[in-house]
Amino acid sequence: MEKETTGTVISVTKQWWLKVNRKPVRTHAMDGAAFPHIIKVKYTIGVKDYTCQKWIGAGNKIPDKGTTIKVIYCEDKPSKARIEL
Repeated sequence: MEKETTGTVISVTKQWWLKVNRKPVRTHAMDGAAFPHIIKVKYTIGVKDYTCQKWIGAGNKIPDKGTTIKVIYCEDKPSKARIEL
């Protein structure tokens, strides 16, 4: 059974090694470039803290560090969770 809680974004990491070109013609290497991100979220169940990560594709809105986000976790195994944006 799944339950819901809130978590806090503790890190936002840009994946520099995976550049996505968003324009067909560029004037320089970074013109029109977009990068995917990985966010790490910390959430607490009872007295124990857990973390989970989510890959966010290039061009999508990235939450800022410190933002509160909804986390859905498995009641039987709280370490298994997914992040809802």
